[in-house]
Amino acid sequence: MVKGFPLIIQNLLSSDLIKKTILSLALLLPLNSVFAEDCHDLILFNATIIDGSGSPSFKGDLAIKDDRISALGDLAEQCAKERKDVNGKVLAPGFINMLSWATESLIIDGRALSDIRQGVTLEVMGEGWSMGPLNESMKKDMVSSQDLVQQIPWTTLDEYLQFLEDKGVAVNVASFVGATTIRMHELGQTNRAPNADELKRMKALTRQAMEEGALGLGSSLIYAPAFYAKTEELIELAKVVGEYGGMYISHMRSEGNKIEAAVEELIRISKEGKLPAEIYHLKFGGKQNWHKFDKVIAMIDKARSEGHRITTDMYTYTAGATGLDAAMPPWVQEGGLETWINRLKDPAIRPKIITAMKEDSNDWENLYYSAGADKVILNAFRNPELQIHTGKTLSQLAKELGKSPEETAIDLVIEDNSRVGAIYFLMSEENVKRQIKLPYMSFGSDGSALAPEAPFLSSNPHPRSYGNVARLLGKYVREEKVISLEEAVKKLTSLPASNLGIKNRGSLTVGYFADIVLFDPETIADKATFSKPHQLSVGVSDVWVNGKQALKDAKSTEVMAGKVVRGPGFIAKNN
Repeated sequence: MVKGFPLIIQNLLSSDLIKKTILSLALLLPLNSVFAEDCHDLILFNATIIDGSGSPSFKGDLAIKDDRISALGDLAEQCAKERKDVNGKVLAPGFINMLSWATESLIIDGRALSDIRQGVTLEVMGEGWSMGPLNESMKKDMVSSQDLVQQIPWTTLDEYLQFLEDKGVAVNVASFVGATTIRMHELGQTNRAPNADELKRMKALTRQAMEEGALGLGSSLIYAPAFYAKTEELIELAKVVGEYGGMYISHMRSEGNKIEAAVEELIRISKEGKLPAEIYHLKFGGKQNWHKFDKVIAMIDKARSEGHRITTDMYTYTAGATGLDAAMPPWVQEGGLETWINRLKDPAIRPKIITAMKEDSNDWENLYYSAGADKVILNAFRNPELQIHTGKTLSQLAKELGKSPEETAIDLVIEDNSRVGAIYFLMSEENVKRQIKLPYMSFGSDGSALAPEAPFLSSNPHPRSYGNVARLLGKYVREEKVISLEEAVKKLTSLPASNLGIKNRGSLTVGYFADIVLFDPETIADKATFSKPHQLSVGVSDVWVNGKQALKDAKSTEVMAGKVVRGPGFIAKNN
């Protein structure tokens, strides 16, 4: 201490702040250099910022420190370890893929190229089927029914998601727990209602998944065995989800002939389960149903006006993709793939199946009838010998083989020992545009996160896997001006994040996780087509996930900074 100075002055002189200031002055260096440890890691300057709120864009800078957004505004005078001039390009929150089937593709290739090249930073999984909870029988069936993943070292949904994070993925991952998965865990492939004990166990599995961080309950009700679940069963599971602040989200029981009844069922589950609900990939399948748009939207709007949060998502194409199982009645599929194929081989049953395929049924969703054989493209086979037919329409192949389209579809399932991937052209372009405008609409690819290289080249995936977001921002925003760029970004970011109950993501806000996309609104575009789907989108140059750069100059950095994003039940449990 210095004699003769008051104690308060002596304490001030001894403080770290004063010492650093004196040292800075002595060395004639800027104070920022002395406090280098407090600098931002990166400042992106000269940006057009679209923050995800829907508000108009503005010019400014954005800073990242560690895994968070650390500053926003005019940062010209602030310290940074690195500065990058983005030359007026758009900075936006990372995009959320509300319906991802990257469940297996991320295990094979964690780069998620087809999505990261579109600015997607969060993959949301769980459309009816989720990767947990599993039992040993389910694990065995999974390994035998697909070719990409041959080992399943997880059992619960949380263990699967943590497996992805530990393995390394470029994007964040989250999931609903599948109502189909819960049902199969206790009932297998049987067509019956659960008894009291089975339902109790199903609810316990749902509760466990919510506490582990599932976003809610996902259903997919046109497929066996999900088709067998009655509304009351789904309500009981939804009630559990509602206790944790989760959402019910559904590929409804019908997207065509009985779409009104399907929407009524979803709203009922929302009301009685006391939770919000979302319609997966809203569509009006089959020309005979295109006119139902106004009636269905009126039903949704009425429920919303009564205080029920009903929302929707979609993909930006007039064709959907699933399997040839959607061309055949659910009763023939009861018991699983092997039993299904045995029935297809039975000469006594086969004519009944063919008759059912030709009928416009109100009992099940016949996508084959709604599309027509000339608008069903065969796009994925397991059997290498059948892959020569990839890209052909069902009617085209039927003519080559000298069979009816119905017989051709049946024989393909038998020969391929799979459901056989198929693309169905079902929707109206005008309805697609009207749906994009809905204020509660967000977007999901309903596809995998792929790369234009092996092992993904054995099939022709729906181009939505490569272009769903880029198509929205290029075709429907820039070219056709269906909605503004700010509104589109909101529908890709803060809207789905809010619907899912995800905190600290979906917005360019100080303190939020630094999931950020940099793109050129004048060049962003989808390149994938139905005939040549393995083409990456263009226009997105850089992507940061949790503050780490996953895409630089439109090339993968192979940095795997993706994390598990858990739902509100997990947050409530651990607060």
